[in-house]
Order: sequence, then structure tokens, then C-alpha cells
Amino acid sequence: MLLWGYIAVALYMTGDGIEVAFLAKYVTQIGFTPKQAGMLFTIYGATAAISSWLSGVLAEVYGARRIMAIGTLWWALCHVAFLGLGLAQHSFPMMMLFYGLRGFAYPLFFYAFFFWIVQKTPDHRLASAIGWVWSMFTLGYGIIASFLPSWTIPAFGFMPTLWMSLAWVLAGGALACLTIREEPAEAAPLAAKVPLKDQLIEISRSLTLIVENRDIALALITRVICNLSLFGFPVIMPLFYTSPEVGFTMPEWLRIYGAFFLVQPVTNVLWGLIGDRIGWLRQMRWFGFVGCAMASIAFYFIPHLMPGNMFTAIIGALFLALTLNAFVPMGAIFPAIAPEHKGAAVSVQNLGGGLSNFLGPALATLFVTSYGTQGVVFIYAALYLLAAVITCFIRLKQPKGANAMEVFSAAKAAAVHEEMNDLGLQTQKS
Repeated sequence: MLLWGYIAVALYMTGDGIEVAFLAKYVTQIGFTPKQAGMLFTIYGATAAISSWLSGVLAEVYGARRIMAIGTLWWALCHVAFLGLGLAQHSFPMMMLFYGLRGFAYPLFFYAFFFWIVQKTPDHRLASAIGWVWSMFTLGYGIIASFLPSWTIPAFGFMPTLWMSLAWVLAGGALACLTIREEPAEAAPLAAKVPLKDQLIEISRSLTLIVENRDIALALITRVICNLSLFGFPVIMPLFYTSPEVGFTMPEWLRIYGAFFLVQPVTNVLWGLIGDRIGWLRQMRWFGFVGCAMASIAFYFIPHLMPGNMFTAIIGALFLALTLNAFVPMGAIFPAIAPEHKGAAVSVQNLGGGLSNFLGPALATLFVTSYGTQGVVFIYAALYLLAAVITCFIRLKQPKGANAMEVFSAAKAAAVHEEMNDLGLQTQKS
């Protein structure tokens, strides 16, 4: 039932991620400043954060298949406008407008399928199902989308490579729409019962929980910080690695960036197993936050000290990937802190991920002009160390004998059932 949807995710996310590792470099090559390149990623992160927070609700109201189709068409239209009216015309306002609008698209596709998995998978197999979807995400967005441009750019150029991504997204969207089958009652499971306004009222619990629960608030801060380098480095590192100071070509940089993702399908699983044994917070504190502070600095200084050395640069990328994956238990920590409000806790976790997607590029854009790449790296490192200290004040009673992904998956399923039950009661009362 899920197989073709998984393949569709890999295809779609390949198209969505093709430009991530080289767009900043290309934008500066055609005459714009590094700050303007960073602004593109910042506005994209802001719209993606909003869409990530709302996409699950829309999938529940209107059906996953319909929302995935909308996400595909939205992406295609905005991408064509971004390339044709923005990049081709060297119009920065058009680039900002349509790249920002495109940020709404991929969460509609990906998180709608994510919701469909939660809806259709038996509880006892939900952890495996969610593990597979994140593997497909990494395979497409991280691995294929990083290595593929390293061959197509030298052969065809930047713009043809960007146009090629459209074919991947359309192929993934078409495969999903043609293969996903919903029961007639599932096409709009809640739209006929309650208006969208009531759904948004339910989601608002995530905001009140931040105020009511200090541990959730502290965990949210750490969730925002944990992926800053993941989203911020694509803004500044392509320019740094391909500068005369470091000496890599764009294809070489893309292979270094691809190596960063190559190990993640395996290390995600390993860190989940390790965290269950040594403690979620302990792992994130020392291997995640302290480790990321060291790895972020190494990712800058290794090529700075040994320019043009592919082997050492890839070692630095693998070190960063290993430490970033130590945050795997983050999704399980939120529902464990607030077990009585698991749905709201998971929503806060998603909100933190979206804010990280926004703030990573925003910090890079804000400080790269004044402090350079090195200054941005040290800002990230300082925030990682701050988050390590914050974890010492989070009160968490880790469930015994439970896998981190299983706790997170169970919370996702509980959130869906809780929302449906609550809305059913509201409908009966009205």
C-alpha cells in the first residue's frame, strides 16, 4: 500500500533539493550579493515553516492525496515562474516572490504523505513505516539531489540543471496521485463535519503548551538550535568552498555535500539505538550540541587549513553529519515531557523544526557581510554550546525499554486519534 508513495517521495524530494547546494553560488555568479542569496533561503524557510505546521491539518480535512496533488502543481508553477521571470530575467523581486511561494509546496506533499502513513499504518508497525519515509526523504533530498548536479552542471550548465528538477517533481507527484488509493470516506474525512477554523483551534494548543510547560519551552529552544547549521550552511559554504582561498570546484563541493547525506540513513538508526541506552538528553547534550559545535568549526577550518584536499573535506562533512544525527531522539522528547498533551507536544516539535529552517539561513544572511563565513560558524557553535547548557535544565523521565522513534510515532498516532475524537465530540455538541 505504501511502496509507491515512498518511491514518489524520493523522486519529489530529489527535484526539490537539486538546487540547494549550488543556488547561492549561482545567484552570486549572475551579479547578486551573498546577502541577497541568503535572503532567498530565508524567505523560503519562513514559508516552509508555515506550511509544515499546517499541512497535516489540511491533509486531515481534505485528504492526503488531494493535498499532495496541490503541493505538486504549486511547486511546478512557482518553479517555472522562479526560473523564467526571476533568474532568467535577473529580477531579484521576482526571485524572492516565487522562490518564497515555492516554499509552501514541498511540505504539502511530504507531510500529507506522512499523515497518510499515520492514518493507514497499524500502530505496531508505525515506527518502521515512518523510518522508511525519512530514509526516502534523505535518499532524494540529500543523496541524489547532491550528487546529480555534480555531473549535470559540467555537462549542461546551471539553468538546465534547475529545469531538470521540474521533471523529478512532476514524476513524483504523478506517481503518488496515480498509485495512492483512498476509501471514499477518506477523501475528505473531516471537511464534511467541521470547518477548517475548528481544526486551527485544535492546533492552537501547541502555542499555549509552550507558555504552560517550562520544559516544553526549553525543549523548543533546543529544537530550533539543533539544525541551524543544516539549513544555514547551504547559504554560505558553497561560496566558501569554491572560493580561491579554498580551491574546490562546484562539482567537487557538490560531492562533499553529498557525502554529508550519504551516511545518514544508517546513522539515524544507530543514534536511535544508542540514545535508548545512554539517555536521550545525555546523547543530545554531548554528541549532539557539543559535537555539532566542534564539527561546525571543523567543517570550516579543515578546508581552510588544507585547501583542495577532498579526503579531509569529506572527513569534515562526515563528522558534521554524525553529530547532527545525534538529535534523533528529539522527536521522542517532546511527547515524553508532556504525555497528557502528546498532540500539542508534537506540534511544538514541528514548529521548532520550521523555525530552525528559517533562522539557520536568516542568521547566515544577517551576519555573513559583517563577520564573514568564519563569524557565522562561530555564532552557530556558540548557540550549540548554549543549547547544551539548556538541556541540563530540562526535566525528563525517559520511558524505559522504549525506542525513541517508537515514542515519537506513537505520539503522532495518538495526536491524530485525539484530534478526531475531540472534533467528533464538538460536532455532537453543536
